[in-house]
Amino acid sequence: MGLYSNIKEDFSNAYKKDPALNSWIDFLFNYRGVWAIVWYRLSHALYMANFKRFARILSGFSQWLTNIEIHPAAVIGNRVFIDHGIGVVIGETTIIEDDVTIYQGVTLGGVSLDQGKRHPTIKKGAVIGAGAKVLGNIIIGESAKIGANSVVVKEVPDCSTAIGIPAHVIEKGRCTDPFMHNMLPDINKEMFEYLLKRVAILEHVLVEDNKSVLEEDLELEDIYESFIKAMKT
Repeated sequence: MGLYSNIKEDFSNAYKKDPALNSWIDFLFNYRGVWAIVWYRLSHALYMANFKRFARILSGFSQWLTNIEIHPAAVIGNRVFIDHGIGVVIGETTIIEDDVTIYQGVTLGGVSLDQGKRHPTIKKGAVIGAGAKVLGNIIIGESAKIGANSVVVKEVPDCSTAIGIPAHVIEKGRCTDPFMHNMLPDINKEMFEYLLKRVAILEHVLVEDNKSVLEEDLELEDIYESFIKAMKT
């Protein structure tokens, strides 16, 4: 697919991915994520033609205009959609395959100063939630989903959901379900709830021998099982 066809598809993809887009005026002034991709495609073409200085100048202009930083050497596939987009950073050796959705504040960054591949590879159909940081030469699998504000430093399998700091895989084998940000479990809250109740039971045992302690402990085990289930990989 040529450069013009790619840009045309980027424009039409915005209408498919965002039901709030109603007019060309709206598109022109409010969809900086799409414009950042368009500027990237132009600068990438220059970069691959060995006009690297001009490519970097153009990408710098795009960064100033859109507040989205995409290195012109990165490889970005078709129908990639950056929703809202402010604060997105995509590093030099990043590879993003087709049909990926990226929300605002995402960083696809490196953790090494070595030359070579040091940024992530995002496979087809993945969704990267707002504020997520995906760091290092790792692979985010096909149709994988990364929860908002997660910090991902290990690979995420296909059709999985990862959340947390550092991110843990909490679900596998769900490729077609929509990414419901509001339905993701709070694993930190569940763990703290478990620890606090465990301490309370132990204190209760030290104070008095009571049969109700057993009932409380069984209730606590249910909470713990819920937590383990959420963390299951």
